Amino acid sequence: MTNPSYQDRGLLIVVSGPSGVGKGTVCGMLRKRNPNLIYSVSATTRSPRQGEQHGVNYFFHTKDEFFSMMEQGELIEWAEYVGNYYGTPRQFVEDKLNAGEDVILEIEVQGAKQVKELFPEGIFIFLLPPSMDELKRRIMGRGTETVSAIQRRLHVASSECKELSMYDYAVINDRLEHACEKIESILVAEHCHTSRVIIED
Repeated sequence: MTNPSYQDRGLLIVVSGPSGVGKGTVCGMLRKRNPNLIYSVSATTRSPRQGEQHGVNYFFHTKDEFFSMMEQGELIEWAEYVGNYYGTPRQFVEDKLNAGEDVILEIEVQGAKQVKELFPEGIFIFLLPPSMDELKRRIMGRGTETVSAIQRRLHVASSECKELSMYDYAVINDRLEHACEKIESILVAEHCHTSRVIIED
């Protein structure tokens, strides 16, 4: 055995979890701590929240524009969530992975199922809240949701948590830094997985 090496292709990391669990905050800190980690910006039909920018937080589209992208195969996944559509542009992800860069997707459970069919080698991580009471507190703390919308999100969250077995890892977001450290450890381990080692005779 001589010259062992690792695959050049990057890792596709999928982070899912119920609304309000802190996916955006965790992924944001991961990117700050790991500048080489590529964040795939999702397309959505929902309206921008205060401070969100097109092309930075999301690509904001009309429903007609979004449906056109779906029909032309420009999305690797898409999902309808509480009346809005979300999706991941395909070409951007493929280009980065082929260039050897790790790409992180922050997407809903419906979308993660579609990605797993196309990229079974991906790393699927489910972010959990410390408790449902804490999740409710976080959603209410946004100050952007009506009472009925909060109830819908909590109902969806309960259903999403039942899909945990589809994922490779579960990370409880009790403290932001701890959650990030756990995900970083997962990525180090995955880069060293035997399936990624190439051995030349």
